[in-house]
Amino acid sequence: MDELIQMLSMALTLFLLMDSIGNVPIFIALLKKIPPARQKGIIFRELCIALFVILLFWLIGDPLLRVLKIGLPTILISGGIILFLIALKMIFPAPKETNEISAEKEPFIVPLAIPLVAGPAVLAAVILYSGRKEKMWICGSAIVLSWIATTIILVSSSFLKKVLGKKGLTACERLMGLILTLLAVQMFLEGISQYMGR
Repeated sequence: MDELIQMLSMALTLFLLMDSIGNVPIFIALLKKIPPARQKGIIFRELCIALFVILLFWLIGDPLLRVLKIGLPTILISGGIILFLIALKMIFPAPKETNEISAEKEPFIVPLAIPLVAGPAVLAAVILYSGRKEKMWICGSAIVLSWIATTIILVSSSFLKKVLGKKGLTACERLMGLILTLLAVQMFLEGISQYMGR
């Protein structure tokens, strides 16, 4: 039961960091000139590339941390700080600039897969998770689960924008930022607790 809760907590954190709701308007703007029938195929392809990159960083994360001799308290404290900063940006975002892509030029890897989905925050998080010594299936399942949820939202981006509208999407992103803030503080406090208990 504890392992399931741990996996769901990781999945929620990664889902929030992928910022699927916040990316909906950006994906729509970037693919505006692409035929609607082709848009879903492009989004799914880019999300598959993003998943591959995230899994790669997860697999190399633990060996990298061992080479650098970074301990668990350091991972938790730094992870908490990173997540907190990302959460603040979600709650108080800077204006986002988007450039439309012409129908003749489909996006490939950049910017949809990287950095919009597999961004620095997500890659840093999976590297940190890889050093926390949980069972492999916990983090692996969390990555896949968060990716599936993100894929469903982004593939349905046009529908979601019609249903929620711009204000609804903004409200959802702020709420996700608040939840991520709570998770970040909890991770930070856990790291402090482990460091003081040594």
